[in-house]
Amino acid sequence: MIVTVTPNTGIDYTMAVPHFELNATIRSSEQAWGMGGKTTDVAWILGRLGVPVRALGFAAGFTGEQMERMLKNRGVVTDFTWVEGETRLNLILVCTDGSGQSTITSSRLLVLNHHLTEFQTQYLAALENASCLVLGGSLPVGVPQEFYARTITQARQRNIPVIFDSSGPALRAGVQAHPSLIKPNRDELGELMGFLPASLHEYHHAAKMLQEQYGTDVIVTIGSEGALAVLGERSYRIPPFSLPVASSAGAGDGILAGMALAYSLGEPLENGLRYGFSLAGAVLQTLATADFRINDYQALLPQITLIPISKEHSP
Repeated sequence: MIVTVTPNTGIDYTMAVPHFELNATIRSSEQAWGMGGKTTDVAWILGRLGVPVRALGFAAGFTGEQMERMLKNRGVVTDFTWVEGETRLNLILVCTDGSGQSTITSSRLLVLNHHLTEFQTQYLAALENASCLVLGGSLPVGVPQEFYARTITQARQRNIPVIFDSSGPALRAGVQAHPSLIKPNRDELGELMGFLPASLHEYHHAAKMLQEQYGTDVIVTIGSEGALAVLGERSYRIPPFSLPVASSAGAGDGILAGMALAYSLGEPLENGLRYGFSLAGAVLQTLATADFRINDYQALLPQITLIPISKEHSP
C-alpha cells in the first residue's frame, strides 16, 4: 500500500472569476472543492484510480473532518493524528481572462509534543505494509525542522522507496536523509544549488549534481519548457503539451502520484513518468485542485514523450 504523510493538511475551494480587483464585488462563474495538502493530493489522486493508499499527517477541526470525508469517499484509508487548531482552508482564485491565478492560505495547525509521539506510533505501524512513501509540503507550528529527515530515514531503513517534495528549509533538511526521488521546480532547484540554471544544459548538470550529492533521483519541472528527469544513469526531457487549463493547482502532485504508482508496482520509473505527466495534464483540465477525469488521463498516456537527453543536450 502507498503511504502519504502530510504534516500541514488542507483543502482547497477554487473559484473561477472573470478578473480580480480590490474594493469590488466579483461574481464567480464556477466553484469546486479539491484537496489542498500536497501529498494528501497524491492520496486523493490515487484514490480516484482505485490504488490502495493510506493517508497520514496532522489534521484538526471542521475542515480536517471535511478533508477526511473527501478522502474516504475516494476509498483512501485515513489515519490522521488529530491536533489543535484547524486544517487549512485555501481559497484559489482563477481568472478566466487568462491573467493567472492566486492562492490565499494560512498556517492554522498547532502540533504539540504528545501529537508527535502519537504520529510516530501511527507512522511506524503504516510502514509495515508500505510499498512506497510520499511525503512533503510545509511544516506547521510545533513540528521540528528535522521531522522530514527522521521520517525519511525510518522508511529507507526498511528499504521503502521515498518520494519527497517540499521547499525552503524543509527541503534542505529532508534531502539530507537521501530520499529516492525529489521533484523541485526551478526555484526550489535554485535554492538547493545556490544558483538558478539558465538552460537545459545547466538544469541537467544541477540535477546530476544533486543526484550525486544526496543519492536521490530528480525530476525538475521547468514551467513552459516542460520537465527534466534524472533517473539513475538515465536522463530525459519531457516536453510540454498544449492543453486547456482550468487550474494549475495540484498538477505537480499528479507527477508524484504517477511515480509512486510505478515504485509501488515495481515497474520501470519511465512508466512512472508517463503515468505522472498524464495525471498532471488531466489535473490541469479540471477546476478542483488535484481532481481529474479518468478519460482525460487515459487520452494523455500515449502522448507523453520521453526524450533521452544524451541525444539532445549532453552536459
